[in-house]
Amino acid sequence: MHPMLNTAIKAARRAGSIINRASLDLERLQVARKGPKDYVTEVDHAAEEAIIDTLRTAYPAHSFLAEESGSVAGENASGDDPEYQWIIDPIDGTTNFIHGLPLFAISIALKHRGQITQAVVYDPSRNELFTASRGGGAFLNDRRIRVSGQLRYHDALLAAHLSSAAMNGNASFTDMFADCTAVRRLGSTVLDLAYVAAGRLDGFCGVGLKPWDLAAGGLLVLEAGGLIADFEGEQQWMKTGAVIAATPKLFPQMLGYLK
Repeated sequence: MHPMLNTAIKAARRAGSIINRASLDLERLQVARKGPKDYVTEVDHAAEEAIIDTLRTAYPAHSFLAEESGSVAGENASGDDPEYQWIIDPIDGTTNFIHGLPLFAISIALKHRGQITQAVVYDPSRNELFTASRGGGAFLNDRRIRVSGQLRYHDALLAAHLSSAAMNGNASFTDMFADCTAVRRLGSTVLDLAYVAAGRLDGFCGVGLKPWDLAAGGLLVLEAGGLIADFEGEQQWMKTGAVIAATPKLFPQMLGYLK
């Protein structure tokens, strides 16, 4: 296992311990609003600080892009495009977390020279650890995972992260979801993508997403044999926040609805 991936796993487990302890007494949580239907707790901040502290101790020259802290340069950093950048979401699914719904996860990805090379997605409530290194495959608790073998779109189980505004009157999305067997909205894009990689879901479609929502999960999907792209079929999904991810058989069918 790559040493940087090992360090990321250590950071994720440390954050997971903080989250699990807090989940035992949710009534004491201090919850603030970042925007409409967008919440943050002191646990988000504590988990993120633990992750950054663990990574910075090992790699002080590396930079960070984190949901709560924003962009943080490494030691002696110069320029706007760091060689190494960790992309972090301490709790993806905070709304689920504060309601006691165990559908949330920690996401840590490493971008090296513009390419995501390491990924960790950790679900502390289930102790499920998804990992991937570029070119090395994707794993769940040390067991190799692959995307599903689903061939028929009408039998596909999809997940989505779409606002009401995006769905309203949009025939592309309406038709896409009407023609599959069912659609789930888990409330955690990180888990959506990890579940596509593990074959639990056959595909995912989302808009309005941030790099920390997509970086680790995107590499998991690719290393598990899946495909991921923006709505034009191009590799700008980290920038646009519009993404589809699916098995190789279902991907072109999903893309066809959007194009």
